[in-house]
Amino acid sequence: MLKDIVAAKVLGDYRLHLRFEDGVEGVVDLAPHLSFQGVFEPLRDRAYFAQVRVDPDLGTVAWPNGADLDPDVLYGRITGTPILPEDDVQVAQ
Repeated sequence: MLKDIVAAKVLGDYRLHLRFEDGVEGVVDLAPHLSFQGVFEPLRDRAYFAQVRVDPDLGTVAWPNGADLDPDVLYGRITGTPILPEDDVQVAQ
């Protein structure tokens, strides 16, 4: 996929409105997906979460401590499309 995020706006309650380079935009609720452990622990503080910015070098959202999220995963959540087509997913047995 490799779609870069070009704009991000905090909506509150760990929700972000994102716009991608191809014009796709939408809201993603990160609350159910953040573990708030390790590098993501500071994001528990909503004021810190609100310090999100778009990192143009990474093409994704990032926070001052270096925490960032995979833009392909975010794109998939907004569009409802999986990262990999089912045919490309292999399960180890």
